[in-house]
Amino acid sequence: MAPIPWGKFPTVAEHQQAHRWLQFTANIGRAPNTIDAYGRAVEDHLRFCAAEGTDPLLARADTVAAWIRNMLDRPSRRPAKGSRHAGTALANATIQQRLVAVRSFYEYLVEDGLREQNPVRRGQASRGGRRPRQGLVRHVEQAPWIPNEEAWQRILAASAQEPLRNRLMITLAYDGALRREELVQLDVEDFEPAHRLIHLRAATTKSQRAREVAFGTTSARLFVAYLSERRTMFGRIDGPLFRSTSNRNHGAPLGPSSWSKTVERIASKAGATRLSTHTLRHLRLTDLARADWTIDQIAQYAGHRDLATTMRYIHLSGRELAARFHRANTTIHADRERLLASLLEER
Repeated sequence: MAPIPWGKFPTVAEHQQAHRWLQFTANIGRAPNTIDAYGRAVEDHLRFCAAEGTDPLLARADTVAAWIRNMLDRPSRRPAKGSRHAGTALANATIQQRLVAVRSFYEYLVEDGLREQNPVRRGQASRGGRRPRQGLVRHVEQAPWIPNEEAWQRILAASAQEPLRNRLMITLAYDGALRREELVQLDVEDFEPAHRLIHLRAATTKSQRAREVAFGTTSARLFVAYLSERRTMFGRIDGPLFRSTSNRNHGAPLGPSSWSKTVERIASKAGATRLSTHTLRHLRLTDLARADWTIDQIAQYAGHRDLATTMRYIHLSGRELAARFHRANTTIHADRERLLASLLEER
């Protein structure tokens, strides 16, 4: 069976049906991050049910609605961006994620014959003439922050003060539009230096699909330098590329949380509090759109199955969109004028 860190969600571990559901979800190959998020979500829901004196096997839609209200009124434990204090509420994306997980849990109970209906209502698109149906919580989608040139220069200046390993991670994260987990799980053998390619293994990607991405000359030079430094510090070892230099975990593979802390430190030095590990991915895919890559090409590079997902990653500025509009309008106007010129000719 797939391993699960049960200590993170003890209520789920003790609940027979929830325990079976999460183990089932892990066994069918869901990514570790998904298992962690699902476990935390159902842990929260089961604790709420216990506080309300409700058996999850008998919970109705009003119990789910009360749980949602509780999450909407509950202050976030994480500080708001640019603040040392806790946020005012759980993020919409967090609540949406928890609803998906709890809906999956109840769907499992329905399929197992332990419930007749799923109390977590699903939204419905207006397809085939059907009227759309709003989900339990309205989806609020905010465009992620993309640094402008001035902010990008500050980020790079702050990154230049980092150790060689971290500088390489910055350039590779941008060049390959890599997710946090994809970056920290890079293996020495994943690289093809002659063609400046990285072969991302299916097991390390969110979509469980292998893909290839490229890296530039700066990354290539940093890569060679880091391999030399790495050999000096840890000896000739294969496996995970990025290794910890801390006394406690010296030589151990670097984890996602360590990379997040590095980016937080860079963000603080650069005065770019909205910078996250995902910002570099968004910026790279947006830059590919600026370079006139097609949406299909960008989706392939990003490892997206759905083009709609790719569209959410591309954020051209209003000035860039206006420039494209004027270029297109000028071309169309020239074509119209050329056709109208035919009226000058006498028949």
